[in-house]
Amino acid sequence: MGWSPHRPTGLTFRDPARAAGGYTLITPPGDESYLLDELGRAVHRWRYATVLPGYAQLLPNGNLLTRGVDRSLPPPQRPAFDAPHPPFPEHVRRFGGSASHLVELDWDGNVAWQYENPLLHHDFLRLANGNTLVALWAEMSPEVELAVEGGLARRPGEVLPPMAGDDIAEIDLAGNEVWRSSLWKLLDPVADPICPLESRWAWTWLNGIGLTETGDVLFSSRSNSRVGIVSRATGALLWKWGEPSVYHQHSPFGLPGGNVLLFDNGDHRRAGLPRSRVVEVDPDTNEIAWRYEGEPPESFFSANVSNAEPLSNGNVLVCEGASGRVFEVNRDGAICWEWVSPFQGTVAGRASVTLFRAHRYRADYPGLTGRALDAARHRQLNERYGLG
Repeated sequence: MGWSPHRPTGLTFRDPARAAGGYTLITPPGDESYLLDELGRAVHRWRYATVLPGYAQLLPNGNLLTRGVDRSLPPPQRPAFDAPHPPFPEHVRRFGGSASHLVELDWDGNVAWQYENPLLHHDFLRLANGNTLVALWAEMSPEVELAVEGGLARRPGEVLPPMAGDDIAEIDLAGNEVWRSSLWKLLDPVADPICPLESRWAWTWLNGIGLTETGDVLFSSRSNSRVGIVSRATGALLWKWGEPSVYHQHSPFGLPGGNVLLFDNGDHRRAGLPRSRVVEVDPDTNEIAWRYEGEPPESFFSANVSNAEPLSNGNVLVCEGASGRVFEVNRDGAICWEWVSPFQGTVAGRASVTLFRAHRYRADYPGLTGRALDAARHRQLNERYGLG
């Protein structure tokens, strides 16, 4: 999506009668996460001392769980195309969404728990039993790497690093692994090829983890446009869906009744201009049960990042991540609330307003019970960024 540098930011629209209300969590480029009220004002903030944050979730105990990169690590450098690459796993640090730590902060910003792993990337999910599902880059067997089809052709003299696959692991609070599933063993290197416009540095590029209502694991694989369900009990692949219905999608969310909500980024479509959608698909039939599109369709687009999640009143919260736009839409396609990020940081050496995701929490969410949520306490911050 293109936009004017003079566009309004902060709260740009609100329909109190149709909006769900509650508090919205964002982590813009920089070193802070913010909780916004329904008027788009910051009512709480978390600062990070040890990591550069990429994405955060608010837990039911009021703590914040964040994916981040150790500040002491040197910035990753991409070598010349004909230069040697560092061995696995060092080279995956150059991939977008890569991290080194999961850090859990209490309400006051103190570290309550952390997990360190250089293979961490993109997504995580705290489970009801206290364990955490994490996305991990994985070294594939040479046989599978050679069998994977698709991707950009190698340029003359180009040196490719080892192709990365993806694993989903469950870790306990002591950091012990208690469950693992390898997507590169479940998907088919021929039937699930890399998009022809994507590099061959990684095959599946796991960008989203979720749970079905029965407790099985949802996944979204960007580079080959696949969404699926993995059995927690057996590790078997229960469902697989994707291109040409969706392209480079993100953030699968399991709904009551079994349907799956996701953000269809729509980049590298086979036909027509790139455009994004939010879709709800029925895994039993592979039919799309509901969708939201822009009007005109090209007015809604984020080539990467982004998410969509259901709200308590039936609306859907949408993060059009590349533009930093967060909005709430009802099932009739009407926008009921919209907020545009004024926070600009640096991503990959360039100015960016990117939001990986946004999450909405009801006013009665357990993690907010008894917490001080006061825009007046953050008056200077709100005035500085025009948040009201």
